[in-house]
Amino acid sequence: MSLLSTETSVPPPRMSGLGPIDAALLDSLLREAPIGFAFFDESGRYQRVNRALAAIYGVGDSGCRGRTPSEVLDPEDAAVHEAAIAAVLAGEGPVSSERRLSDGEPDDTGERRRWSLDWYPAQSDDGVHGAVLIAVDLSDRYRAEVALRRTEERYRSLLTATNQVVWTADADGEVREDCPEWRTITGQTAEQYLGRGWLDAAHPDDRDQVERAWNDAVADRATFDEIFRVRTQSGDFRYYRSRAVPIMRGDSLMEWVGAHSDITTQHEADDMRQRLTQQLGEAALRTVRLQKATADLAEALTVGEVVQAMAEIGQSAVGADSTTLAELDRDDLRLHMLGDEPGHRTASRAGPDRSATMEYAVRERRPFIAGNPAEMRALLEDEDEPEIVEFLRTTEERAWVALPLLSAGQPIGALRFTFSASREVSDEEKVFLEALAGQCALALERAKLFEREHRTAEALQTSLLPEDLPKVKGIRMQAFYRSGTQHVQVGGDWYDAFPLPDGRVAGVLGDVMGKGIKAATGMSRVRNALRALAFSMPEPADVLTGLDRMFDATEGVDQVTTLVYFVLDSETGQVELSNAGHLPPLVVTENAGPWLLETEPDTPLGVSSERGHHKFFVQPGNTVVLYSDGLVENRKRAVASGLDELVTVASQARPEVVGDPQHMLQYLVEGMLAGYEQDDDVTLLAVHLPVMDSAPE
Repeated sequence: MSLLSTETSVPPPRMSGLGPIDAALLDSLLREAPIGFAFFDESGRYQRVNRALAAIYGVGDSGCRGRTPSEVLDPEDAAVHEAAIAAVLAGEGPVSSERRLSDGEPDDTGERRRWSLDWYPAQSDDGVHGAVLIAVDLSDRYRAEVALRRTEERYRSLLTATNQVVWTADADGEVREDCPEWRTITGQTAEQYLGRGWLDAAHPDDRDQVERAWNDAVADRATFDEIFRVRTQSGDFRYYRSRAVPIMRGDSLMEWVGAHSDITTQHEADDMRQRLTQQLGEAALRTVRLQKATADLAEALTVGEVVQAMAEIGQSAVGADSTTLAELDRDDLRLHMLGDEPGHRTASRAGPDRSATMEYAVRERRPFIAGNPAEMRALLEDEDEPEIVEFLRTTEERAWVALPLLSAGQPIGALRFTFSASREVSDEEKVFLEALAGQCALALERAKLFEREHRTAEALQTSLLPEDLPKVKGIRMQAFYRSGTQHVQVGGDWYDAFPLPDGRVAGVLGDVMGKGIKAATGMSRVRNALRALAFSMPEPADVLTGLDRMFDATEGVDQVTTLVYFVLDSETGQVELSNAGHLPPLVVTENAGPWLLETEPDTPLGVSSERGHHKFFVQPGNTVVLYSDGLVENRKRAVASGLDELVTVASQARPEVVGDPQHMLQYLVEGMLAGYEQDDDVTLLAVHLPVMDSAPE
């Protein structure tokens, strides 16, 4: 009995339990389905074949109906069909197979397609009535599987060609699968390799580091990437790079997959390249250091800076482990180690060889060079030999160079380098060391002259600043001075305050441009002249006019001096002030914002002009602050922006700071210099009128 037909012109018979519409729908689905479908009756003959299966067989739509597979197919394919149909009809259940049909349709590559053939029993409640065949094209999946196998084969071949060993570990970092390639390299057994045993093949010095890195990677689920040495079966060690990545499925870590790569050749090449690069770099750096040595010593102004510069040059340009500089005292003809003095730097420690080697260089006026302890003993055989022998037994120093420092042919000190390894000093290096010692001698002489001048100028400047400010009823005065230079020439900042015969108090803050003794002596002349003028004609304009005349008579045109001079009446709070080209005073109030006393700018002293005379009143609780340009100006801040910042900083002062001139000055200095390097003198003078308590009734 034929249940279905491929003839679309003949209506299919109605199936039991299905209405006309349902039967038509089922017939359409089977006919148009992309998979092959056939129905066989109990005699094994085709009763229904859809278009897809007819195309697979390579026959027409009606070429199968009523015929057996042997009448339609190649004998081999027919035998497969008939055996499967017989098994299904006998009740042996579904039968499946995969085949390339002999007359089947070729795929895109020209090969016959591979099909999955599945036979099922067509049965009802009263038994099996036939067999159903479903054919599914497996060609694409098969090609994908073949391609995957080829990719795996190529990947394994590539790993073999690149000396890579693939390995896996479980989510906890334990190796569960054997890796014969790794065991062939290391000679480990499978039991020795599994778990964390693969780490035992690492070099003892590398194992702990590799294990820590592996534990961290497992804990963090991060990529593991380490380079370490691996012991091979022959007992040699080769460099391997091991890299493993976590395999995730969603948020779950499934396993680790990694590869060990032999990078010994690459590592040796990198190591050689690194050594060559290092040697070239050291040679280039040495050349740069040699060129820089002269510049560094030229910039060293003090003895301490010369010692520091030589210590750095000894380490970078000479390769010395320690450097010592000594000065010859002409009175007692003994060497004094400059590095032992506070503030001076040296890498050398005390030892009996230090004076012996340096005294040898000074006495003989030629270098002392000992490349090893034996040469040291030979050169110092006339010295205190037991002490030298004991020193050589306990010291880590193994080579020594001492050079005389000569000025005009006479020794002024000695320079000494030590090395922790034996050293062969070439003739070229000896010439360099002698030239370096000559530069060091010039720098040391220059630094000693400079320090003498500095001490003289500093003492002069200190003597010119008042020891104490005058104590005047109704006025609190405070000054601040901080030198902006260390071990260099002093500046010309100064201040002064003194009572006048009429009961008022006079104050001044000035700046003599320049450094050193010239600036200090110029400051002294201005200070003395101002005091003399103030006692005879205290009004500010008159005092500045008198100073102008003094300048014309005594000072050079290049001696620029600015100052602010004021006279204050403590009872009324009236201030009379003249400004000779100086920065405007700052007025800080308790109840209002601070402000700058902007007046018509006058010229510095000695420049012909009519001096201005300004009057204003200071209220009780207010403070007038005079200051030098070092407070507001530096290499990173212009004067204009510094003045704006000064007003801003002063406006943020707390009331208790405003009421205390000492705290006020400290607050201004800290606020204005925060974040800047002080490169000039900072001088301030504050005059505060305290609020007087009311008299009792």
